[in-house]
Amino acid sequence: MDEFRTPLLIEVDPSSNLNTLFAARVESAPDAPVVEHKTEPEGPWIPITGRELDAEVVAVAKGLVARGVQPGDRVGIMSRTRYEWSLLDWAAWAAGAIPVPLYETSSAEQVSWILTDADVSLLVVETAEHAVTVAEVRPDAPNLRDVLVLDEGAVEELVTAGAQVADEEIARRRSLAVLADTATVIYTSGTTGRPKGVELTHGNFYELTVNTVADLNEVVSEPGARTLLFMPLAHVFARFIHVLCMPAGAVLGHTPDTRTLLEDLASFKPTFILAVPRVFEKVYNSAEQKAVAGGKGAIFQRAAKTSIVYSRALDTPRGPSPWLRLQHRVADALVLKRLRNALGGHARWAISGGAPLGERLGHFYRGLGLVVLEGYGLTETTAPATVNRPSRSKIGSVGLPLPGTSVRIAEDGEVEVKGIQVFRGYHANDHATAEALSDGWFRTGDLGAIDEDGYLSITGRKKEIIVTAGGKNVAPAVLEDRLRGHPLISQVVVVGDAQPFIAALVTLDPEGVPGWLAAHGKPALSMAEAATDPDVLASIDKAVERANKAVSRAESIRKYRILDTDLTIANGYLTPKLSVKRSLVLKDFATEVDALYAGKRED
Repeated sequence: MDEFRTPLLIEVDPSSNLNTLFAARVESAPDAPVVEHKTEPEGPWIPITGRELDAEVVAVAKGLVARGVQPGDRVGIMSRTRYEWSLLDWAAWAAGAIPVPLYETSSAEQVSWILTDADVSLLVVETAEHAVTVAEVRPDAPNLRDVLVLDEGAVEELVTAGAQVADEEIARRRSLAVLADTATVIYTSGTTGRPKGVELTHGNFYELTVNTVADLNEVVSEPGARTLLFMPLAHVFARFIHVLCMPAGAVLGHTPDTRTLLEDLASFKPTFILAVPRVFEKVYNSAEQKAVAGGKGAIFQRAAKTSIVYSRALDTPRGPSPWLRLQHRVADALVLKRLRNALGGHARWAISGGAPLGERLGHFYRGLGLVVLEGYGLTETTAPATVNRPSRSKIGSVGLPLPGTSVRIAEDGEVEVKGIQVFRGYHANDHATAEALSDGWFRTGDLGAIDEDGYLSITGRKKEIIVTAGGKNVAPAVLEDRLRGHPLISQVVVVGDAQPFIAALVTLDPEGVPGWLAAHGKPALSMAEAATDPDVLASIDKAVERANKAVSRAESIRKYRILDTDLTIANGYLTPKLSVKRSLVLKDFATEVDALYAGKRED
């Protein structure tokens, strides 16, 4: 099948906007919690009702007006995920402004580009350090009038400044935008070149969220539904969920520090979780290492295998046998229940995106009692274009198109998307817009296939296809995603363009190595020592062998080389959404790549 479409479920009044969506939630349950937040890291979760949140949004919006923000102005937000981020987002929309997110990890050069390209007039940053970064480039952004710091009382400043602004002015501004108007400009983190500003409309968010809620009602809108955001709100996935919680009626929490994630999950008790595959891999690997270190490695591994086998059996006509059900109950009592409790104990659903999760992990978590619904989308599609449904899920695929969405496969295998979530264009970049959009269809740059039931599978990135000297086309993502699931491995970059065989650059995981060493009865080693340790290398060798089983001999990894440094956001080799900047890695580690092919031929 080359094309599949899911019909629209809910039509939205074209004259409405995101403020309308917000108002509907407040009106439907003014005294019910909408958000829960902490004022101290170790403190309790404090509920904020719809009525209270609306009052805070209006007060901050008045402050923006008092600071000179006009309808259509760009308001920048540079912060970790926290309650104030959501508050500022809704306040900017209430003031008629267009919020522009910046990652808190952005370099001075990236900040300068976004401030000038988007013409940001007021910027709210989280910390004094962020303010210093902005100060470095402020001469390049002459239209930036104001910089406020959250940690230094930015919200309170705005509330005080706006005390004299009339309620009627906010009511007027809230009604100005229509669905077709720009709601935000999100800059792609981009693995190559300067980030492009993706203009997403009020309609992109409004229509997509209400239709997603209608289609995934039992996941996001069941009684007591709640989710904890720990992904960066500068990323479109988290931003989409923060908006979706309004029509879903779900309670939203924020955690800015992933180091306390498990503690926050345990106390917040989400019913659904949003994460990238790396989070699910880390949870699994950490649990396995703890079990091994405690002398219960064999019990964990048997339980994990039972969970996977049980989940696979759920997809068969006869289902799990009575004996398998008994084994699963034992595994649950010994291991699986503890993992559920570590995630808060109430989570039944998870939505994963950003990279392939992998069939094995998908089955493990479903057997655990947490159904991971893989989805697919990009910034240009307001996050999700496709997702698996609770009653119609195919593990290993990224699901069916959401309502109001069409997906097709071009002749060269590229995935194209058309629908309510497709962006209006790139900010001030008509050339890039024309390259990406044709007759409403967005060229994603990803390669994929649609099966006979309409489920989409992603096979790789079009620009990342490796062509070996023998003319074999190789999609590196298949191998990279499988290897990254190993507890010793942080990042993988498959290489081999114009070479006689496929090879890989590998980095060790500074968080995973100590636990793996301890679990295997080995002494502590430095990263450099671990990179040459025979047991570490033997384990990675086996991981490469397992990954190679997913591809043909011509596509398999014949050699790998461990780099002496990890690839991180901090050193510039990863984007904020954890994508590898492949071209930069190949440039900076050209010597290591050359060493892989010294002496060349591998049969």
